[in-house]
Amino acid sequence: MIAGYAPEFIIGLIVLVTGALAVAFPRPADYLTRLINLEIPAFGLLLIMLSYNEALAVLTFGAISVISTFIYVRIIQKKEAPA
Repeated sequence: MIAGYAPEFIIGLIVLVTGALAVAFPRPADYLTRLINLEIPAFGLLLIMLSYNEALAVLTFGAISVISTFIYVRIIQKKEAPA
């Protein structure tokens, strides 16, 4: 344990911050890239929750993935719809 924290907690924080930056500043600035990059911070959150409780980790990862994917698909549909 590093400084009193579990290793998966530290790695999860690093992945969460890195993934959030990847979503905020994607290389090709399109919605599909942001949708794909959104899974990176979700996986970091999974690692953070895994350091506390396995059931909490699975439920949180599932909820975040489903809700965020649904929201981004709706945004993509509205942006690409003919005016």
